[in-house]
Amino acid sequence: MEEVLDLYAKPYNPQEPVLCFDEKSKELHRDARPAIVGKITRRDYEYIRNGTANVFVTVEPKGGYRTVRATQRRTKPDFAHEARRIVNLPRYRRAHRIHMVLDNLNTHFPTSLIETFGSREAKRMMKKLIFHHTPKHASWLNMAEIEIGVMSRQVIKGRIPTAPILKNRLSAWQKRRNGKHATIDWTFTKQDARKKLKYEGAELS
Repeated sequence: MEEVLDLYAKPYNPQEPVLCFDEKSKELHRDARPAIVGKITRRDYEYIRNGTANVFVTVEPKGGYRTVRATQRRTKPDFAHEARRIVNLPRYRRAHRIHMVLDNLNTHFPTSLIETFGSREAKRMMKKLIFHHTPKHASWLNMAEIEIGVMSRQVIKGRIPTAPILKNRLSAWQKRRNGKHATIDWTFTKQDARKKLKYEGAELS
């Protein structure tokens, strides 16, 4: 926990950006009957299940940047390809290191990169990409959950019928949020943790 909190306390450095990563599933529902469009759109309460999508969310809290991508699944290869996509984004190509905070889901480990790309490519990626895992049962330390909350309220709440429509909405939302340079102001410190959770750690630095 303190490793993650120390990471959050560091000043913003574009050469070593701190990213927070998580995912959210979204059930796709299409209308059982056509909606009645007028001044107020009326939609039947019945719907037809149309599969499930996964949304990867990566946010740079102090940089005011996020990237989202919808996939069909969230398997080890899906995670590995998303991690490589992030590393290769123009924004991060010149970074010396990329710190990524994530939870302990079994896909969120270097083995996913090795199994997907082979050890050589995985080692190349891990020279730049450093994983920082939140403690078990403490995923609330991951600021990506805050961004997912915003995303859920603003863009994916309610009925979305197909994956292409979901992707279009996510793309527009990402563009708006990044255009506003929306940041996350994290205030929970290592000192707060020791006081509120009442545990003894090493001497405070």
